[in-house]
Amino acid sequence: MTARRNTEFELGGINHLALVSSDMKRTIDFYGGVLGMPLIKTLDLPGGLGQHFFFDCGGGDCVAFFWFPDAPDPVPGVSAPAGRPEQGELVSAVGSMNHVAFHVPPERFEEYRKRLKEKGVTVSPILNHDDSPAGIARTFDDGVFVRSFYFQDPDGILLEFACWTKEFTDADVSHEPKTAADRTAPKERHAATA
Repeated sequence: MTARRNTEFELGGINHLALVSSDMKRTIDFYGGVLGMPLIKTLDLPGGLGQHFFFDCGGGDCVAFFWFPDAPDPVPGVSAPAGRPEQGELVSAVGSMNHVAFHVPPERFEEYRKRLKEKGVTVSPILNHDDSPAGIARTFDDGVFVRSFYFQDPDGILLEFACWTKEFTDADVSHEPKTAADRTAPKERHAATA
């Protein structure tokens, strides 16, 4: 993928993405055991607030988890998608973390999907993302810019293995951004919580 230069800040990627776990032991079993990410830092938060653990997800980046004894339960379809995209589930609330996509090598993409299935993880079909009206090509062709598949962790966090398949150009940035005025979400619900 062609890198565009940030002229404001020298950013080196994602230091860490912090998520919330309901069961840190189960999270370690999944991210460390099933996905093989090394657990590189653990800490208990002061005053019995909880825990914060960090996993190396490659390239100097980490995925981290908080465990809070009094964390509210997730609300599928609000705090995260209720399921996987091929099940018709993609929407989550404004400010929520929709999914985490891990970059994988294109030449190992299908092998990794098979390996996850062998480990008992339910995975989506392979999606060949393109610029067609449907956004998905039936076959892998020259219009596909990323291939991916989705799965969920034990807390229902939506995860994705993805690989870029072409270089981007200026022509790939061509859509007018939507605004808050374009949303159709019920406004009265937001006013009640403000």
